[in-house]
This record gives sequence, structure tokens and C-alpha cells, in this order.
Amino acid sequence: MEKPWLRFYEEGVPHTIDYPPYLLHELLDHTVERFPDRPAMIFGASVGSRLLTRAITYRELGQLADRFAAGLQSLGVKKGDRVAIQLPNCPQFPIAFYGTLKAGGVVVSTSPLYVAREIEYQLRDAGAQVMVTLTRNFRDVEQARPHTPLRHVIVTNIKEYFPAPLKLLFSLAVEKKEGHYLKLPERPGNIWFQDFLAKAPAKPEPVHIDQEDLALLQYTGGTTGVSKGAMLTHRNMVVNTIQVRSWLTDTKEGQEVALCAAPFFHVYGMTVGMSFSVYVGATMVLMANPRHIDEMLMLIDKFRPTVFPGVPTMYVAINNHPDVAAGKYHLRSIRACISGSAPLPVEVKTKFEELTGGKLVEGYGLTEAAPVTHCNPIYGLNKAGSIGLPFPDVDAKIVDVETGEKELPIGEIGELILRGPQVMKGYWNMPEETAIALRNGWLYTGDVAKMDEDGYFYIVDRKKDMIISGGFNIYPREIEDVLYEHPAVKEAVAAGVPDEYRGEMLKVYIVLKEGMTATEEEIIEFCRQRLAKYKVPRAVEFRTELPKTLVGKFLRRALVEEERRRLEEKKKQQQA
Repeated sequence: MEKPWLRFYEEGVPHTIDYPPYLLHELLDHTVERFPDRPAMIFGASVGSRLLTRAITYRELGQLADRFAAGLQSLGVKKGDRVAIQLPNCPQFPIAFYGTLKAGGVVVSTSPLYVAREIEYQLRDAGAQVMVTLTRNFRDVEQARPHTPLRHVIVTNIKEYFPAPLKLLFSLAVEKKEGHYLKLPERPGNIWFQDFLAKAPAKPEPVHIDQEDLALLQYTGGTTGVSKGAMLTHRNMVVNTIQVRSWLTDTKEGQEVALCAAPFFHVYGMTVGMSFSVYVGATMVLMANPRHIDEMLMLIDKFRPTVFPGVPTMYVAINNHPDVAAGKYHLRSIRACISGSAPLPVEVKTKFEELTGGKLVEGYGLTEAAPVTHCNPIYGLNKAGSIGLPFPDVDAKIVDVETGEKELPIGEIGELILRGPQVMKGYWNMPEETAIALRNGWLYTGDVAKMDEDGYFYIVDRKKDMIISGGFNIYPREIEDVLYEHPAVKEAVAAGVPDEYRGEMLKVYIVLKEGMTATEEEIIEFCRQRLAKYKVPRAVEFRTELPKTLVGKFLRRALVEEERRRLEEKKKQQQA
């Protein structure tokens, strides 16, 4: 298979990689040996204009992960048993994550934003018997618990690894008010995280684990339908970590500082933030809530991160923050940022690079591929609107949407399919869904895309997000890219909403930049000058914020559901 993209690899990026036979948790073991006294994590919070933080070394992280593993074994966890982790970016996450792997367990990564119904579905589907959760999530877990195989709940408070002064302030001023306080019911299976570690042996019993054994059940976000558990092996995760490292050619082992704001419970933050950092001995500056932009800027200013994997909404927020324009924060330490999880508008990239002096490039991936498969070169040729080139050892091509069997020529739009050593084994307990996604060794992404003559790929949209209005196919991303060119637009989502006449109507939802104004007529005219007539939105709604997942993806489906409910209510009123 011809790979035109190889010509555009930066110097130092290998065409293929000889991957070492590591298990995922062995990446931590090797770094503990090489950089035991290097800070692995910095964690805390801001109080007014002050940051109060604490550092944990790689030696300490290794010891805590060992204790966690031994503790799990004391509970009866055996090789292949699933352990659910429902935590934001805090020290407890890497401790529980690597501890689970060392015990031979399989991590089930669960969002802290889930409510009882969603928790119940995931725990029951995965068959998880142990869960690690926050005090503020405990009530939802308890509500879900009777309908799941859950036997043990290990509970932690977000404050556990705060520095002493911050822990005291948190206990007095925040804990009860924000729902973190919990009197843990005394019943079998309920365990405090710190008690669990204190009672555990210092080292776990050895477990024979193979590279092809499962490391992770990562559930797809559910934004496109039923949530499915992607089965990712130790090899899948190690391979993708090393691919990311190979792309960042100027990485300095044991010297990098990574701002870890992208959530670890999402596979993008897990691989590009946590696993990459652990592999190269980087210090992780942890953010439990990436929406606290003031705190993010303070962390950048104080700890001078060199690497910042994030999502477009984070970069947009930094670009538009008034204190950034005023020069209040030092941002010039940032050298490389890979943006994932959502399309990166060109204007956002350009402004962020001007502010920081670093490089911000768009990448692409999906849960089923651990997740990164494509990225623009960090220092090489970037193409506007492109997701870049396939990673080393990744094959990619465009096939017809109808059958998925006919390879399309350069420039034609079809479905992106790919193959590589990081592609999942399949979906947990879903053989029919697996057969649809994995065909003849290829992963069918469900994304509509094209490839140019240089091997750069462009996502047009998701197959399921395509809007059919008046018989025409409309791809939301194309509309959104145009909207981001408008000087007043901060955020934009295009969606196909129910329409009694057309079936679907193109509507756009817009958040304006602070201090800026625009009218519906102005936005529609702006689009009319830049798009074919059938692609011009028929309605514009201005909002102060748009629904997003914590990782920064816009919840287009939530907007469509709102419109559907609105239309149904209107019909009821007409019939009354």
C-alpha cells in the first residue's frame, strides 16, 4: 500500500517502530528506576490569587501503586477482573490505574459526571466488582449498586493529596457546600482510600500478564448512540504511547512538564497526558476541573509546562481571557500542544501560537485506537483544516460510504478506515457491533473524510452527524469552520434539527465573544457569501454557553433533543 504521507514526516520521526515488549504499568516501573526523585505529579488548587500545591515523586507514585495493587489482591481481585475508576485528574487516578494493572486487573474508566443510571449500565456491562470513586459521587454509586455486581467501593475525597493548609481550608469552607463531605456508611465493601492503602502489603504478588491481555475497557462517549466498551490491550496502549513520543521529536527525557487538563478518564487524556508523561518521566501538573481557566493560567505561569495536550475549548478560553491580552501570565514555556477530541479552528491555532510562541497542531483519534492515529507535524508542514498524517505503522484510506469496500481516489469524500497495532480487540460483549467496526483487519471509523495528494487527511464530519435537508447532504463541520471565521463568534455548533416541512433543518448555535454583538440576519448573510445556498443555516440561536462533555466535545445530540422536545410541545399545544 502506497503511503504518500511518509514524505512529509519530520526528520527524526521513524516510518516504523520496533516496540519494546512492555506491559503498560512497566512504563511506570522503568521511570521509577530512572527518575525516582523527579516530581511525577503536582496537585492542588487556587485560593484567590494564590496556588497551593503538593508534589509527589515517581518513587512515591510507584510505592503507592504497588500498595494499591496488593490491596486489590487482598480483596480477591485476580487477573482479568475489572476495576472501575471514577475520578478526575488527581493523584488517586494514576495510583489506582497503575495499581489495578499491577494486580492483573482491567481498568474500567468511568466519568465522574455520570449519574446513577449511566454508572449502573457501565458497571453491569463490564462486570466490575470493585470501584474507586469520589465522596461526592458516592450517592450515585450507592443508588446504582444493587443492580450491579459491585462488591467493594473504595472512596476518596478530592482533598486527600492537597497540601496541609489547603486541605484545612477546603474542609472548613468548601467540603460540605460543594457536596464533598461524606460520612461513609459502615457496611461490608465500603472502604476509605487511605485506609485501603495503609492496610495493604507494600508489594503485590507477581501476576503473569501478556501484552495481548486487556488493560482497559474504555467506553465510547455515547454521544453517537449506545456506549460500547472498547477492549484495549497492554500492547495497544503501550504502542500508542510510544507513537506519541516518536511524533514529539524534541522530547527531553526526565525534563518535560505536562499540563494535564484533558481528563484521564477519557482515553485521549489518559494516553497523551498521563501515559506519555509517565513514559518520558515528565512532571504532570494535574487539573481536576479544566473549566477553571483562571487556575489553568496560574498553573502555566508558575510551573512553566512545556507540553500541553488539550482540546479546542481550552485553547479558545486562553485566547479570549482578558488577563492574557493584558500580559499578566507567562505562557512562553509551552513548546508543543496536540489538540484532540474536536476540530481545531484555524483562527484558534494561529492566535494561541502567537500568544505562546509554541506549536499547536490538530490530531485525530478515536477510543477504538487507543486513541491517536493522525497528527499534523509539530514543526513541519501543517495544513489548515487537516488532521495531518497517519502515525508510524498506521495505514489509512478512504472508502465509499455505501459498501465500505471500494477505495476512493485522492480528493474524494468517503469513510476513513485504518489499521495499526493500537487498534482494539473489539467491543466488550458486542460481537455484532465488533463485526461492523472491524472488517478484514480494518477499523471503520464512522468519520467522513478525504485525503489529498500529500497524504494529509481531512475530516468532513461523522456519518451519523450528516444533515439531509431538502435532499442535500450537509456536513456540520464545514458550516462551523465558516462560522469561526466571523470575528464575533467564540463557539459554534451546526445541527440538523427536526422540521415539519423538510424533515431536517440546518440550525446553528453560537456563543459570542465577550463585548461583541451580532444578529441572526448578519450571521446568515455571512454564511450566504461563503457557502452554497443549501448549506446556509435557516435559523440562528445565540447562547451564553453550549452543552459539552468534560473533555470539550460539543453535545450536538443534546441540542437536537431540545429541538425535538420543543416541536412536540408545540404540536401538543396546537392540538389542545
